[in-house]
Amino acid sequence: MESHVEKQNRDVLQKSFEEMISTLPKVNFWGLPLDLYQYQGFWLTLPFLQGALSAQQQFQAQPTDIILCSSLRTGTTWLKSLTFTTIARTSYNDSTTPLLSKVPHDVVPYMEFDHAQFSTNRHLGSPLLATHLPYSFLPRSIIDSGCKLIYICRDPKDTFVSFYHFIAKYSKSLDTQIIQLDEAFELFYEGVSMYGSYWDHVLGYWKASLEHPDKLMFLKYEDLVENTVLYLKKIAEFIGYPFSSKEQQEGVPENIVQMCSFENLSGLEVNKIGKHRAGQGNLEVENNIFFRKGKVGDWKNYLTTEMSQRLDQRTLQKLSGSGLSL
Repeated sequence: MESHVEKQNRDVLQKSFEEMISTLPKVNFWGLPLDLYQYQGFWLTLPFLQGALSAQQQFQAQPTDIILCSSLRTGTTWLKSLTFTTIARTSYNDSTTPLLSKVPHDVVPYMEFDHAQFSTNRHLGSPLLATHLPYSFLPRSIIDSGCKLIYICRDPKDTFVSFYHFIAKYSKSLDTQIIQLDEAFELFYEGVSMYGSYWDHVLGYWKASLEHPDKLMFLKYEDLVENTVLYLKKIAEFIGYPFSSKEQQEGVPENIVQMCSFENLSGLEVNKIGKHRAGQGNLEVENNIFFRKGKVGDWKNYLTTEMSQRLDQRTLQKLSGSGLSL
């Protein structure tokens, strides 16, 4: 239970956040009844920004923590499933895993919203946490603790298309209509989207992975799709839960890949009809919103040739000299 002093401290912190946030530039978020606030070069909605500020002040990372990092719609749900199942493979099997009754985002909590309750997960033997925060926003304790981070990114064209459909579906739950795809495209191109600019988000983690390759693993969604078993083994090795020779002979990595496949997860009852953050206002979403197609190259069905060329050019320009290609 929260003590009186803790509540007072939280209220003071909240008031200081609100005062600072009221001075920030803001724009409407793609036609939703929400605003995006620009803070330290990135655009965030109010709950995410308040969560980021709170985590920066209060989250204390442990050296054993494993933090899954991503922008939105780049493979987060899949990465959470694969990593959780790998870590918990001796505690659960196909018929007892929490993934049968909870969406992956309830199994692996978000630092921005759930860090206060995270110590309970640690005690239960799950050191996994996730975040959409840019690298420059991460609480100092994450860098200082030396805990492991995994970042996943994706072709910006597929990221934009997936994010647009996610927001379009979310808007229906708010009984509102978002802007047209071509308008949203222009905003995404200019970096005005959730946690945008997308390229700056990717570059922050890319540069950090070059400086600390033993602490930050940088993944591309397309590579994970193309050779899931190989990359799952790399993930397991990186986070300190490697598969033994016996496990590999028994096909344990392949079983995990099958269990966490898009087809399997999207077909589960909980992911068809359940809700994530039920009762939490604008944060509440239907679980099925997290499962659209999971395909590489779906952008071809939505973007014109000119749009795809412009995004490719922007990607080349933004990543120039970094050694990274998307």
